Amino acid sequence: MEQLLYLEVPAPTAKVREWLQVTFRPAFGTPSPTPDGFRLSYEDAEWVCFVWELQRTTYLKVFRWSDKPSAAEAGWVSDLKTRLEAAFPLAYPELPTIDLGGQSIFEALRPYYPLTVHYFETRMENGEYALKKAYWWEKRWREGAAGRLAAPEPVIFKSRPANPPPITYDLIYCGAALGIIHAAAMARLGWRVAVIERGPFGGMNREWNISRSELESLVELGLFGREQVEGLILNEYYDGLNKFYDGNVPPRAKGKLLHTPTVLNVALDAEKLLHLCGEQVRAHGGDIFDCTEFDRIHVWEEGLVVEAHQLGTGERLRLGGRLCIDAMGSASPIALQLTGGRAFDSVCPTVGAVVSGFKPGVWDLKLGDVLCSHGDISRGRQLIWELFPGKGDEMAIYLFYYHQIHPDNPGSLLDLYEDFFAILPEYKRCDLGALELKKATFGYIPAGSALETHERRVAFDRLLTIGDAASLQSPLVFTGFGSLVRNLPRLCELLHTALQHDLLAAADLDCVRASQSNIAVTWLFSRAMMVPTGRRLSPERINAILNIYFDILADSPPGLVDAFLKDRLGWIEFTNLALRAAFKNPRILTWAVDVVGTETLVNWLPAYGRFAFDSLQSAVLGGWLPEVVRSARHRLEKTNPRLWYRLLAWSYRLTYGIGRPARTGFVLS
Repeated sequence: MEQLLYLEVPAPTAKVREWLQVTFRPAFGTPSPTPDGFRLSYEDAEWVCFVWELQRTTYLKVFRWSDKPSAAEAGWVSDLKTRLEAAFPLAYPELPTIDLGGQSIFEALRPYYPLTVHYFETRMENGEYALKKAYWWEKRWREGAAGRLAAPEPVIFKSRPANPPPITYDLIYCGAALGIIHAAAMARLGWRVAVIERGPFGGMNREWNISRSELESLVELGLFGREQVEGLILNEYYDGLNKFYDGNVPPRAKGKLLHTPTVLNVALDAEKLLHLCGEQVRAHGGDIFDCTEFDRIHVWEEGLVVEAHQLGTGERLRLGGRLCIDAMGSASPIALQLTGGRAFDSVCPTVGAVVSGFKPGVWDLKLGDVLCSHGDISRGRQLIWELFPGKGDEMAIYLFYYHQIHPDNPGSLLDLYEDFFAILPEYKRCDLGALELKKATFGYIPAGSALETHERRVAFDRLLTIGDAASLQSPLVFTGFGSLVRNLPRLCELLHTALQHDLLAAADLDCVRASQSNIAVTWLFSRAMMVPTGRRLSPERINAILNIYFDILADSPPGLVDAFLKDRLGWIEFTNLALRAAFKNPRILTWAVDVVGTETLVNWLPAYGRFAFDSLQSAVLGGWLPEVVRSARHRLEKTNPRLWYRLLAWSYRLTYGIGRPARTGFVLS
């Protein structure tokens, strides 16, 4: 018996089975229907074709049942594949246009997303509000993705408006998720800040996980005391598992279970963290305006005005300041305009829920899943699960996929929620009816391409983007939250220096960036998980590539594994890992090129070269030059503040810029 064909057919299994049994006729022989497909005999050969359903899609295999191959088999199998792809073409979900004037969000979306509506309406806490927010987030995201083809609607105007308000604030933050953390630090440094947030302040549609080593930076910086940080921790699991489905991959592409006990193993109380930061902002004279939506910003030589409106009343808000910080995340209209409609190259559409009610002894509430798949490519996506223990018996469960943004296929949250509720029982063998859905978690986790991150525009005169709006992080494991926490000392000291010396032009502010040249490493891995829009890959292809690499990681020292998943891998380690993977299975080279494309791989080589150069520069200079730069601060800052500022930024690039943060002695006063 030999497998001749393995396909994913993006259609209901019953329709595919009917097509195989009724419509399809091979050039020879007469197929005999079976419960799941058909059998075909010709001369001395016999074949079997069958389908099955998993992950809301259909998979098909053809096997030769007889021992000897037939000269005719290649032709009819190829014809079957061609006709299947024509009969069941690729189709990407559209977001329905709805009117909530005379109906609820549940009634409007029920015909399109029946499972999602059922669980949000009957089981999810604050389900109506959460579903409205998910719909709004996807709608705004799709508008941004469409803006990649046309010029985005401008929200930044370089002009002085009529009757501007007084310059009351040093910093005006748009977005209070990641923004409020940075705002609290800058308020502690003595700057007057204002924060604008579209929703109620402190509300989160994402949970945050991090490791203790990254969390320690908040203590070292002086933003929180150690007792406060410990009070933010909801849970800490003893191990995290990484495993990709290998039921259909070749034997040499199977992988072992990878244990990562120090990766994202600390679950934080995100809302408590935000409120603590909000208290610090207010204690230092800052203001928070929640339920307020950003409209536009006017910038001129002496200052700026941020215009917004209250969502409940429509009342206009106009704030005058010296600098605006865009922290509005992946759907930021500011970031879209700054990058000419190309705010992000890739993204992880992510949905999930905080869930409780697991049976002790069946579920280990101290064990997490970091990266896991339980099936092959489904409707143009390699679905991946994450699971993190939370407070008490709660678990945060996420379903996501890596995706290269395309205007015709921007990625759908609501369609992914249908997957989540349909296949969660497949993933964890659980009864959804016995679980309590406490909170919806969703969003688009963005990342810039490694080919463009080094030159990605993150600043305008008197305007700077941070976090997911800047999109300088890798989406492999480290998201905008982890990147911000790791780089908070860097971002705060550089911005503090820029404000002190009024270095607020775009060229100066562009130095305040959380970029790392080594994200080229994890970006390439992320890119290898993305199914190009319009392409049909062999269903097991991405799982095969990932299993090869993660099998090598499973046999590697824990420090290398930790560095790889935390975007800290050095050039030598990465090169060694790539060579080991090629030696383990040389076919991985052709598989990877098939997924990412020859042009992308060739264009990636300069990024690899920059990473090598930055690593060499850091190895030669990183151990001593930052200290020399700081020793010259008193003299340089008085005589040439811009030179001091640029040298300070360079010294950070030697350490933070390759994913190796170093203590600088900078603390909040």
